[in-house]
Amino acid sequence: MGNPKRRAFRSRLLFIPLRSIAIVGRILPLPIARAIGVALGHLAWHAAAGHRRVALENLAQAFPDWTARRRRSTVRDMFHHLGKSLMEILWLPNLNDSRRKRTTVFEGHFDRILELAKSGRGTVVFTGHCGNWEWLAYAAGTIGLDVTVLQRERSETGVARFLMQMRSGAGVHTIDRGSTAAARAMMATIKRGGFLCFLIDQNIRTESVKVPFFGRPALTPIGPAKLAIRTGAAVVSCFIERRGGKQYLRFNEPMETRRDDDPVALTALMTADIEEQIRRVPEQWVWMHRRWRERPEWDVTRRIDQDDD
Repeated sequence: MGNPKRRAFRSRLLFIPLRSIAIVGRILPLPIARAIGVALGHLAWHAAAGHRRVALENLAQAFPDWTARRRRSTVRDMFHHLGKSLMEILWLPNLNDSRRKRTTVFEGHFDRILELAKSGRGTVVFTGHCGNWEWLAYAAGTIGLDVTVLQRERSETGVARFLMQMRSGAGVHTIDRGSTAAARAMMATIKRGGFLCFLIDQNIRTESVKVPFFGRPALTPIGPAKLAIRTGAAVVSCFIERRGGKQYLRFNEPMETRRDDDPVALTALMTADIEEQIRRVPEQWVWMHRRWRERPEWDVTRRIDQDDD
Protein backbone atom coordinates (compact mmCIF):
# COMPACT_ATOMS: atom_id res chain seq x y z
CA MET A 1 0.00 0.00 0.00
CA GLY A 2 2.94 2.33 -0.56
CA ASN A 3 1.53 3.70 -3.82
CA PRO A 4 0.33 7.33 -3.36
CA LYS A 5 -2.84 6.67 -5.34
CA ARG A 6 -3.67 3.70 -3.15
CA ARG A 7 -3.02 5.73 -0.01
CA ALA A 8 -5.30 8.49 -1.27
CA PHE A 9 -8.00 5.95 -2.10
CA ARG A 10 -7.68 4.33 1.32
CA SER A 11 -7.85 7.77 2.92
CA ARG A 12 -11.12 8.57 1.15
CA LEU A 13 -12.57 5.22 2.19
CA LEU A 14 -11.56 5.84 5.80
CA PHE A 15 -12.87 9.41 5.91
CA ILE A 16 -16.44 8.41 4.98
CA PRO A 17 -17.01 5.97 7.90
CA LEU A 18 -15.24 8.35 10.27
CA ARG A 19 -17.72 11.08 9.41
CA SER A 20 -20.61 8.65 9.86
CA ILE A 21 -19.34 7.32 13.20
CA ALA A 22 -18.71 10.89 14.37
CA ILE A 23 -22.35 11.79 13.72
CA VAL A 24 -23.47 8.88 15.89
CA GLY A 25 -20.91 9.67 18.59
CA ARG A 26 -22.01 13.29 18.71
CA ILE A 27 -25.65 12.52 19.51
CA LEU A 28 -24.87 10.10 22.34
CA PRO A 29 -24.87 11.25 25.96
CA LEU A 30 -21.26 11.40 27.13
CA PRO A 31 -21.58 8.58 29.74
CA ILE A 32 -23.00 6.24 27.09
CA ALA A 33 -20.30 7.22 24.60
CA ARG A 34 -17.67 6.43 27.21
CA ALA A 35 -19.27 3.09 28.01
CA ILE A 36 -19.15 2.18 24.32
CA GLY A 37 -15.50 3.27 24.33
CA VAL A 38 -14.71 0.91 27.19
CA ALA A 39 -16.29 -1.95 25.23
CA LEU A 40 -14.25 -1.04 22.15
CA GLY A 41 -11.10 -0.83 24.26
CA HIS A 42 -11.80 -4.21 25.84
CA LEU A 43 -12.17 -5.71 22.38
CA ALA A 44 -8.84 -4.15 21.37
CA TRP A 45 -7.22 -5.55 24.54
CA HIS A 46 -8.07 -9.05 23.35
CA ALA A 47 -7.52 -8.50 19.62
CA ALA A 48 -4.37 -6.35 19.47
CA ALA A 49 -1.92 -8.95 20.74
CA GLY A 50 1.13 -7.18 19.32
CA HIS A 51 0.31 -3.82 20.91
CA ARG A 52 -0.56 -5.57 24.17
CA ARG A 53 2.82 -7.34 24.21
CA VAL A 54 4.77 -4.12 23.55
CA ALA A 55 2.84 -2.27 26.26
CA LEU A 56 3.58 -5.00 28.80
CA GLU A 57 7.26 -4.95 27.86
CA ASN A 58 7.43 -1.17 28.27
CA LEU A 59 5.70 -1.27 31.64
CA ALA A 60 8.20 -3.88 32.79
CA GLN A 61 10.99 -1.47 31.83
CA ALA A 62 9.39 1.52 33.56
CA PHE A 63 8.10 -0.29 36.67
CA PRO A 64 10.35 -3.33 37.23
CA ASP A 65 9.07 -3.72 40.79
CA TRP A 66 5.46 -4.21 39.69
CA THR A 67 3.92 -7.65 39.58
CA ALA A 68 2.94 -9.15 36.24
CA ARG A 69 -0.69 -8.99 37.37
CA ARG A 70 -0.49 -5.25 38.04
CA ARG A 71 1.11 -4.61 34.65
CA ARG A 72 -1.60 -6.59 32.85
CA SER A 73 -4.30 -4.71 34.73
CA THR A 74 -2.73 -1.36 33.82
CA VAL A 75 -2.45 -2.25 30.13
CA ARG A 76 -6.05 -3.44 30.07
CA ASP A 77 -7.12 -0.16 31.69
CA MET A 78 -5.03 1.70 29.09
CA PHE A 79 -7.02 0.06 26.27
CA HIS A 80 -10.24 1.02 28.05
CA HIS A 81 -8.95 4.59 28.41
CA LEU A 82 -8.07 4.82 24.72
CA GLY A 83 -11.52 3.55 23.78
CA LYS A 84 -13.10 6.20 25.99
CA SER A 85 -10.85 8.84 24.46
CA LEU A 86 -11.89 7.87 20.95
CA MET A 87 -15.57 8.24 21.79
CA GLU A 88 -14.90 11.49 23.65
CA ILE A 89 -13.22 12.92 20.56
CA LEU A 90 -16.29 12.09 18.50
CA TRP A 91 -18.42 13.77 21.17
CA LEU A 92 -16.20 16.89 21.53
CA PRO A 93 -18.16 19.19 19.16
CA ASN A 94 -20.84 19.21 21.89
CA LEU A 95 -18.46 20.96 24.31
CA ASN A 96 -20.13 24.34 24.60
CA ASP A 97 -19.74 26.68 27.59
CA SER A 98 -22.32 25.01 29.81
CA ARG A 99 -21.11 21.47 29.11
CA ARG A 100 -17.50 22.52 29.59
CA LYS A 101 -18.34 23.85 33.05
CA ARG A 102 -19.91 20.50 33.95
CA THR A 103 -17.20 18.27 32.50
CA THR A 104 -13.91 20.18 32.59
CA VAL A 105 -11.86 21.59 35.46
CA PHE A 106 -8.90 23.96 34.97
CA GLU A 107 -6.39 23.74 37.80
CA GLY A 108 -2.78 24.48 38.67
CA HIS A 109 -1.39 27.79 37.39
CA PHE A 110 -4.28 28.48 35.05
CA ASP A 111 -4.37 32.12 36.15
CA ARG A 112 -0.84 32.57 34.78
CA ILE A 113 -1.95 31.08 31.44
CA LEU A 114 -4.70 33.67 31.22
CA GLU A 115 -2.17 36.40 32.02
CA LEU A 116 0.08 35.21 29.20
CA ALA A 117 -2.88 35.21 26.82
CA LYS A 118 -3.85 38.76 27.78
CA SER A 119 -0.30 40.02 27.48
CA GLY A 120 0.09 38.65 23.96
CA ARG A 121 3.18 36.69 24.97
CA GLY A 122 3.94 33.77 22.67
CA THR A 123 4.12 30.50 24.59
CA VAL A 124 5.45 27.06 23.74
CA VAL A 125 3.39 24.38 25.46
CA PHE A 126 4.89 20.97 26.21
CA THR A 127 2.70 17.96 26.86
CA GLY A 128 2.45 14.28 26.03
CA HIS A 129 -0.02 11.60 25.01
CA CYS A 130 -1.44 11.65 28.52
CA GLY A 131 -5.16 11.48 29.10
CA ASN A 132 -7.27 12.78 26.22
CA TRP A 133 -4.88 15.32 24.70
CA GLU A 134 -7.43 16.30 22.04
CA TRP A 135 -9.85 17.33 24.81
CA LEU A 136 -7.05 19.44 26.29
CA ALA A 137 -6.59 21.46 23.09
CA TYR A 138 -10.31 21.68 22.35
CA ALA A 139 -11.27 22.86 25.85
CA ALA A 140 -8.52 25.50 25.80
CA GLY A 141 -9.83 26.69 22.45
CA THR A 142 -13.40 26.99 23.70
CA ILE A 143 -12.39 29.50 26.37
CA GLY A 144 -10.80 31.73 23.74
CA LEU A 145 -7.12 30.77 23.95
CA ASP A 146 -5.25 31.00 20.64
CA VAL A 147 -4.14 27.36 20.40
CA THR A 148 -2.09 25.79 17.60
CA VAL A 149 -1.12 22.14 17.56
CA LEU A 150 1.34 20.24 15.40
CA GLN A 151 0.07 17.17 13.59
CA ARG A 152 2.40 14.42 12.46
CA GLU A 153 2.45 13.26 8.87
CA ARG A 154 -0.15 10.57 8.23
CA SER A 155 -0.48 8.18 5.33
CA GLU A 156 -4.24 8.30 5.97
CA THR A 157 -4.90 11.95 5.18
CA GLY A 158 -8.59 11.39 5.81
CA VAL A 159 -7.84 10.93 9.53
CA ALA A 160 -5.77 14.12 9.52
CA ARG A 161 -8.56 16.02 7.78
CA PHE A 162 -11.13 14.69 10.24
CA LEU A 163 -9.04 15.82 13.24
CA MET A 164 -8.37 19.23 11.70
CA GLN A 165 -12.08 19.80 11.13
CA MET A 166 -12.91 18.68 14.65
CA ARG A 167 -10.30 21.01 16.20
CA SER A 168 -11.39 23.95 14.08
CA GLY A 169 -14.77 23.82 15.79
CA ALA A 170 -13.05 25.25 18.88
CA GLY A 171 -10.84 27.60 16.90
CA VAL A 172 -7.78 25.36 17.32
CA HIS A 173 -5.27 25.70 14.47
CA THR A 174 -3.36 22.72 13.06
CA ILE A 175 0.09 22.68 11.48
CA ASP A 176 1.26 19.66 9.51
CA ARG A 177 4.73 18.84 10.78
CA GLY A 178 7.17 18.57 7.90
CA SER A 179 5.13 20.70 5.51
CA THR A 180 6.89 23.50 3.63
CA ALA A 181 4.87 26.11 5.54
CA ALA A 182 5.31 24.56 9.01
CA ALA A 183 8.25 26.70 10.19
CA ARG A 184 6.61 29.91 9.01
CA ALA A 185 3.31 28.98 10.66
CA MET A 186 5.01 28.17 13.97
CA MET A 187 6.84 31.48 14.00
CA ALA A 188 3.60 33.31 13.18
CA THR A 189 1.88 31.65 16.15
CA ILE A 190 4.59 32.82 18.54
CA LYS A 191 4.65 36.34 17.09
CA ARG A 192 0.91 36.84 17.48
CA GLY A 193 1.04 35.68 21.11
CA GLY A 194 -0.50 32.26 20.63
CA PHE A 195 0.04 28.96 22.40
CA LEU A 196 2.08 26.56 20.24
CA CYS A 197 1.61 23.02 21.53
CA PHE A 198 3.98 20.09 21.16
CA LEU A 199 3.72 16.45 22.22
CA ILE A 200 7.31 15.40 22.91
CA ASP A 201 6.84 11.98 24.52
CA GLN A 202 7.36 9.83 21.43
CA ASN A 203 10.37 8.63 19.48
CA ILE A 204 9.77 10.07 16.01
CA ARG A 205 11.66 10.87 12.82
CA THR A 206 12.93 14.31 13.76
CA GLU A 207 16.01 15.88 15.31
CA SER A 208 16.20 14.35 18.79
CA VAL A 209 18.41 14.08 21.86
CA LYS A 210 18.61 11.46 24.58
CA VAL A 211 17.22 12.56 27.93
CA PRO A 212 16.22 10.48 30.97
CA PHE A 213 12.81 8.85 30.86
CA PHE A 214 11.95 6.34 33.58
CA GLY A 215 15.66 5.97 34.30
CA ARG A 216 16.72 5.24 30.74
CA PRO A 217 17.93 7.53 27.93
CA ALA A 218 15.13 8.10 25.42
CA LEU A 219 15.31 9.97 22.13
CA THR A 220 13.14 13.07 22.45
CA PRO A 221 12.42 15.86 19.92
CA ILE A 222 14.60 18.89 20.65
CA GLY A 223 13.02 21.23 18.09
CA PRO A 224 10.35 22.67 20.42
CA ALA A 225 12.93 23.64 23.06
CA LYS A 226 15.21 25.19 20.43
CA LEU A 227 12.29 27.17 19.00
CA ALA A 228 11.24 28.47 22.42
CA ILE A 229 14.77 29.59 23.26
CA ARG A 230 15.40 31.14 19.84
CA THR A 231 12.18 33.18 19.96
CA GLY A 232 12.30 34.02 23.66
CA ALA A 233 8.88 32.47 24.17
CA ALA A 234 7.53 31.49 27.55
CA VAL A 235 7.31 27.74 28.13
CA VAL A 236 4.86 25.70 30.14
CA SER A 237 3.96 22.05 30.58
CA CYS A 238 0.34 21.06 30.96
CA PHE A 239 -1.59 17.82 31.19
CA ILE A 240 -5.07 16.39 31.25
CA GLU A 241 -6.41 13.39 33.12
CA ARG A 242 -9.81 11.83 33.51
CA ARG A 243 -11.08 11.43 37.06
CA GLY A 244 -14.52 9.97 37.34
CA GLY A 245 -16.75 11.76 34.86
CA LYS A 246 -14.65 14.92 34.57
CA GLN A 247 -11.51 16.02 32.73
CA TYR A 248 -8.90 17.88 34.78
CA LEU A 249 -6.51 20.21 32.94
CA ARG A 250 -3.47 21.05 35.05
CA PHE A 251 -1.00 23.79 34.12
CA ASN A 252 2.45 23.95 35.69
CA GLU A 253 4.18 27.24 36.41
CA PRO A 254 5.18 28.99 33.16
CA MET A 255 8.89 29.66 32.72
CA GLU A 256 10.88 32.36 30.95
CA THR A 257 13.54 31.49 28.38
CA ARG A 258 16.82 33.20 27.57
CA ARG A 259 19.01 33.04 24.48
CA ASP A 260 21.77 31.20 26.37
CA ASP A 261 19.47 28.47 27.76
CA ASP A 262 20.39 24.86 26.99
CA PRO A 263 17.73 23.21 24.78
CA VAL A 264 18.79 19.75 25.96
CA ALA A 265 18.28 20.74 29.59
CA LEU A 266 14.88 22.25 28.77
CA THR A 267 13.87 19.10 26.88
CA ALA A 268 14.93 16.98 29.85
CA LEU A 269 12.97 19.18 32.25
CA MET A 270 9.79 18.96 30.21
CA THR A 271 10.25 15.20 29.80
CA ALA A 272 10.56 14.89 33.59
CA ASP A 273 7.18 16.67 33.90
CA ILE A 274 5.69 14.18 31.45
CA GLU A 275 7.11 11.24 33.39
CA GLU A 276 5.65 12.65 36.60
CA GLN A 277 2.21 12.84 34.97
CA ILE A 278 2.48 9.28 33.66
CA ARG A 279 3.36 8.06 37.15
CA ARG A 280 0.22 9.80 38.46
CA VAL A 281 -2.09 7.88 36.11
CA PRO A 282 -0.06 5.26 34.19
CA GLU A 283 -3.15 3.74 32.61
CA GLN A 284 -3.74 7.01 30.72
CA TRP A 285 -0.57 6.90 28.62
CA VAL A 286 0.12 5.06 25.33
CA TRP A 287 2.39 2.26 26.52
CA MET A 288 2.40 0.44 23.17
CA HIS A 289 4.75 3.05 21.69
CA ARG A 290 8.39 1.88 21.44
CA ARG A 291 9.73 4.83 23.41
CA TRP A 292 13.31 3.64 23.91
CA ARG A 293 14.14 2.44 20.40
CA GLU A 294 17.31 3.62 18.68
CA ARG A 295 17.19 5.97 15.68
CA PRO A 296 20.84 6.85 14.98
CA GLU A 297 19.94 8.90 11.92
CA TRP A 298 17.89 11.33 14.07
CA ASP A 299 20.05 11.31 17.22
CA VAL A 300 21.94 14.62 17.47
CA THR A 301 23.00 14.16 21.11
CA ARG A 302 26.67 13.58 20.27
CA ARG A 303 26.74 16.49 17.83
CA ILE A 304 25.35 18.88 20.44
CA ASP A 305 27.82 17.62 23.07
CA GLN A 306 30.67 18.27 20.62
CA ASP A 307 29.37 21.78 19.88
CA ASP A 308 29.44 22.53 23.61
CA ASP A 309 33.12 21.50 23.93
